[in-house]
Amino acid sequence: MARFSTDASIQALNEIVISGGGLAGLSLAIGLRRAGVEVVLHEAGEYPRHRVCGEFISGISTEALERIGIMECLKDARQRFSFSWHRGDQALRHGRLPRPALAISRYRLDDRLQSLARDLGVDLQASSRLRDRPHEPGFIKASGRIPTRGPWIGLKAHVRGLKTSAELEMHTGHNGYLGITEVEDGWFNVCGLFRNDRGLNARHGDLLIEHVRRNGSHALARSLQQASWREGSFCAVAGFELGAQNRLPGVLCLGDSHAIIPPFTGNGMSMAFEAVDLALPELVSYAFGQVDWAVAVASIEKSFANAFHARLAASRCIHPALFSSCSRLLFKHLPLKPVLKLIR
Repeated sequence: MARFSTDASIQALNEIVISGGGLAGLSLAIGLRRAGVEVVLHEAGEYPRHRVCGEFISGISTEALERIGIMECLKDARQRFSFSWHRGDQALRHGRLPRPALAISRYRLDDRLQSLARDLGVDLQASSRLRDRPHEPGFIKASGRIPTRGPWIGLKAHVRGLKTSAELEMHTGHNGYLGITEVEDGWFNVCGLFRNDRGLNARHGDLLIEHVRRNGSHALARSLQQASWREGSFCAVAGFELGAQNRLPGVLCLGDSHAIIPPFTGNGMSMAFEAVDLALPELVSYAFGQVDWAVAVASIEKSFANAFHARLAASRCIHPALFSSCSRLLFKHLPLKPVLKLIR
């Protein structure tokens, strides 16, 4: 159940405009509408579609999802308990997560969220790219990464026919890492982060396979070549930096527009939902004229700093170790619970 209950006779004074209809934008729009706030959401693309994403939700509580009002969209998400880590073709470790994670494709989840948002009365304008509006009260940027000349490329596809050793399988190497988990209908989400090699002579799915092979995971590359690939599921994103993103003056940024946590943490989707949960009370107060926009933004950004600074710093420190040769020892012997506490 969402946390807000407003008198139907009292109308919000201020409209909220959101740029970007991904997890953060859609979830925020839903939470605001449940509180009686008028919302206009602009999304540059169409629904449903595939996105580069680990499709693995770990670290967010059921209570937070219920407060936002989106738990119904995750009702059949698959619970994930077991994990395995691999370096190249060598299995390093098997274990179980302290708390189960949820797996669901963005293709399915985003479509459910946008349908719910429309049902609740969000003015959702697809195929609409909105320019940033610095210092404009009520404007929120949730349109994803801020393009830079960063060194990374993210690659993702859905495949069938893989045999995995755990419900979440992680593969690391000198050039990147990749996660595999089954999402729905027998499809496995294969999503990786690699150092972008613009000299590779490969396209589409072959680009993912070649990055996996060059990362030392030859057996996995062969398995991907023999697997069935879901039509239209391959996607790529390049040119971004990890960590806090460049801020726009006077603009509240949510989700990847605020910060991109290294994906090995499995915490990116959860952070988007957590940010919405933190932001909703102040945004509702602003919408009903109880607080000034600048005061609301300052309060929300302080909440973000308190909630996310430590895990972003910890993940940034651990991230380089994933590419080193000593990672074999690291992943064999590193205690799991303390590390998860640092990065979630």
